[in-house]
Amino acid sequence: MKLRDVNTMDIGGAIRAGCRTMASVFNADDDDVPFFGSQVWPDPHLAFSSVHSESHVPGRHLNALLTAESLGFPIDEAAVEKHARAAFFSYGGPLALPLNRERIDGPLENFRPHNVREGFHALYALARFRDSERAREVAEASISTINRLWDPDRGWVEDRIARQHGVNFHHQGTFITGLGRAIGPLVKYYRATGYGPSLELAILLKEKAVADYFLADGSYDTERFGSHTHSTTCVMSSLAQLADLLNDAPLMARVYSFYSGGLWEIRDELGWVIESSAADAPPDRGEANNTGDILETALILGRWGYTEAYDDAERILRGHLLPSQLRDISWIEEPANPADEDGRRDVAKRHWGAFGFPAPYGHRPVGLPRVAFNMDIVGGAVASLCEAYREATRRDSAGHRVNLLFDHETAAVKAESPYTKERLAVTLKEPGPLFVRIPAWADPAGIQVTGLARPPLHADRYLLLSDPPVGRRLTFSLRLAAGELLLRHRTRDIRVRLLGDQVTAVENFGQDLTFFDPIL
Repeated sequence: MKLRDVNTMDIGGAIRAGCRTMASVFNADDDDVPFFGSQVWPDPHLAFSSVHSESHVPGRHLNALLTAESLGFPIDEAAVEKHARAAFFSYGGPLALPLNRERIDGPLENFRPHNVREGFHALYALARFRDSERAREVAEASISTINRLWDPDRGWVEDRIARQHGVNFHHQGTFITGLGRAIGPLVKYYRATGYGPSLELAILLKEKAVADYFLADGSYDTERFGSHTHSTTCVMSSLAQLADLLNDAPLMARVYSFYSGGLWEIRDELGWVIESSAADAPPDRGEANNTGDILETALILGRWGYTEAYDDAERILRGHLLPSQLRDISWIEEPANPADEDGRRDVAKRHWGAFGFPAPYGHRPVGLPRVAFNMDIVGGAVASLCEAYREATRRDSAGHRVNLLFDHETAAVKAESPYTKERLAVTLKEPGPLFVRIPAWADPAGIQVTGLARPPLHADRYLLLSDPPVGRRLTFSLRLAAGELLLRHRTRDIRVRLLGDQVTAVENFGQDLTFFDPIL
């Protein structure tokens, strides 16, 4: 079965759909604390998690929802209030850390360092976009608590956490799968508030990350990083964010070394990332927010002059991240619900717009007994899509830039995509030089621009129009080129056909719920 509604072209539409999902995940049987677990086949249901519901999901969703709102997308304010209430609840235990309950009617008693990232994402979003004094107070208390109970050499003082505070400390593997994940939201919190200790902690975590994990050779090793690949990709994007904030070229070079090197141990050319790098992990099971982290890193690297990273970003968006959003829910059956549980109500509708654990070819990877879309992943993927939406066109000190060839319009420029129109076209609304990225599959020398008095300059995979007219539609004779990829997964090679950066067909090994036409 090929899915009927697969999006490869509309970033804004994907953001809107994901925001709808994030407003549909609250458990009416648990005071509207959001669900974490999800399964749509077999036995569709949503589920509470004793380690992730209140400490994890609200932060992912608040970060995504409020970022989307800042870009002009409508969101459900009631959903924001419910996520905020759940996030503050998770900090309401004996420590200023995001905690969980073992059961719905139990106390806050479980702590996983893994969730500190998500806690700070909630507090950052509320401080920045809702000017929440309460969020600032909690964030500052949490940073103080971390400084008191953790240091780079000894790690967490686990016995004090348990003995003095009555909190169950759950080991989460390596520093990368634990506290290292928090670098990114600490950077965001500093940008939003100027609170110095958040930057100090981010730099302290960075020093450990580059000393022990993200080495100068750019290598990846499962034992060193831990098998939870989203932790690796989110720390990578976090380091890129910190390098961008500090204008730290050596740190950005370290990020690029990993991005262009060891990262390929866990990703493929479409940006799919294996969900776990453990030796026995399913070879085609991915995770969408891992892909989002690579996308965000690529956008930062592209902005820093690694122009080829924009090619990666566009292929990731068109070839995997956008198509993997759940938009065709016709195949999801409503489960029996004799106990009238909220987790079994309207399961299909509540999943419309979700992101999960896709293969490059579809929602059902070869050999897996179930299909899931855990609710935290929606927030991670939508937040990354927001960054792509922001970066598609932008204006900086050098002029206007068209970086991603999507339909996109701002107060400064209107871009029309060659994937949806006969030609790439750009209309400036404000004066200034115009840089238009030419993708790697195209020959810049063969591109003609109509509506321009003199030919553009070729400048590092961009066409530079130094004095383009305002209000005139400029068209570029850019023709989409056919291409092929061979994705080398652990147990199989997967053939892919492309038109430009858009997938037209992919080998699916007889699986159903597929995104694209099959290669037979």
